[in-house]
Amino acid sequence: MDLDADIQKLPIKKDLWDVVDYINALFKKAIDYGASDIHVEPTEDFLLIRFRKDGDFMIIDKVHPENISAIVTRLKVLSKIKIDENKKPQDGKIVYFYEADDMNVDIRLSTLPTTYGEKVVMRILKQDASLTNIEALWLIDINVEKVREALKSNYWIMLVAWPTGSGKSTTLFGILKHFNPLAYNISTLEDPIEYNIEYVNQSQVKPEIWYTFSTGLRSLVRQDPDIIMVWEIRDKETATLAVEAALTWHLVLSTIHTNSAAGTVQRLINMWVEPFLLASAMKMVISQRLWKRLCQSCKKEHPLKDYEMKKVKDFLAPIVEKDQLENLVFYKWEWCDVCRQTWYKWRLWIHEVLIVWDFLEPLILNKESANAMRTIAIENWMITIVQDALFKALMWETTVEEALKLI
Repeated sequence: MDLDADIQKLPIKKDLWDVVDYINALFKKAIDYGASDIHVEPTEDFLLIRFRKDGDFMIIDKVHPENISAIVTRLKVLSKIKIDENKKPQDGKIVYFYEADDMNVDIRLSTLPTTYGEKVVMRILKQDASLTNIEALWLIDINVEKVREALKSNYWIMLVAWPTGSGKSTTLFGILKHFNPLAYNISTLEDPIEYNIEYVNQSQVKPEIWYTFSTGLRSLVRQDPDIIMVWEIRDKETATLAVEAALTWHLVLSTIHTNSAAGTVQRLINMWVEPFLLASAMKMVISQRLWKRLCQSCKKEHPLKDYEMKKVKDFLAPIVEKDQLENLVFYKWEWCDVCRQTWYKWRLWIHEVLIVWDFLEPLILNKESANAMRTIAIENWMITIVQDALFKALMWETTVEEALKLI
């Protein structure tokens, strides 16, 4: 996809007629397309409108600079932030009524001063109840069983990890909905509240008035909770409080930005969480990414080259019987109108599930490296994220080419 060519071919739109209608149409188009984000970016010559969908950008529009002020002001009004503040970033929220599904869609807005004006990025938070359950998260059977077994615990801390945009919040809520909220006292600290769950006490943090994850967590443990969900562990204080809460017979769920399951343990140690507390409190880490899923309409059998097949077998050999490694069949795209000539249209999750068993405790106490923990976990049957992706390639849901990008 040549995005530079797409920009050059697109004419600059000068007359918007009505900025209110233009913004409403922009929201509708983004939701129709299934975009996750809308980017409104001022450049030297025009205002660039882009959507992010399935991790990739789509060029949508170019607007004449004389319309920048009207568009940004309209977005600020909708999100109830200061329209006369353009020297520092601001955050707000828009509620848009999406007629096609007869529902309100939350749109989280963020502004940023740049060389040519304020850039606006909007995250579309369309609730999808079908995604918020464990069965819909693309966990392979062995990992489903690990998660279900871990969730039988009455306490511990369980984390979902990997970069922004990897579906961590969806997985977190899938785990949360595993529990009957009428049988437990479940409380959350979120920023923002993305999914509304009946009978769950959901609270929005507000750092501007010093209501942060750490201060909120101190209050939650005095609310007689059974299960606490903290949107994200960002600092030492929140990490320490979360671990201490887990050790006082609370089940604590949270997310953290790390590059692997074993790296999550190392990250918490680097936050100065005491290793002896961590070894006692940590139960499970789900590290994940959202990956490109094959179009089911145009996928076709695709023979691998010898060196590709060797890589696949090397990764799968430790966890697959030797006779099962023969006659492996994989699929690839063919191009069709259903996937709009992009070969993939949907996303699937790939995972690495680390259960902190006794064999990892000595490594945590000795502050061993993430690589050392990962090696021991693999020896004890942790399925790596590359292996998980290859399993899903064997299920004809993604390609070997995509799976091997994780190496």
